[in-house]
Amino acid sequence: MRSLFSIALVLLVVLMITVEASMKKKEKGKEPKADAECSEWQYGKCVPNSGDCGAGIREATCNEQTKKTKCKVPCNWKKDFGADCKYKFGRWAECDTTTGTRSRSGTLKKALFNAECQSTIKVSKPCTPKTPKPKGGEKKKGKGKEN
Repeated sequence: MRSLFSIALVLLVVLMITVEASMKKKEKGKEPKADAECSEWQYGKCVPNSGDCGAGIREATCNEQTKKTKCKVPCNWKKDFGADCKYKFGRWAECDTTTGTRSRSGTLKKALFNAECQSTIKVSKPCTPKTPKPKGGEKKKGKGKEN
């Protein structure tokens, strides 16, 4: 009976220590509410920590205050208009045989972090030749042993 009581007491102490540690961690992560007085924050571009995409830092300023926030640049982002400008695009146009490209236009849907965005943009990409896929007649060889 003593061992059962001892085990229960040890588990209770461990539980209390764990709860207290998690409470301290939550308090540590909170920033002071100094920026409550600032209403017009100006955000800069998201600058990746390494390379040209992934997790990064964005600086924001208001009056004489400056803060840094975490941000993320998508790795499929290769556009001139920036990752903070979101556009609604129409369908791709037919292939222009003289330039070998097809294009489409987009209208601004949302500008994140007060980014300066163009109201309409036009993007283009190379034309891809359409090749019909074989229909069941040809079977691909596997990587296993050949018979």
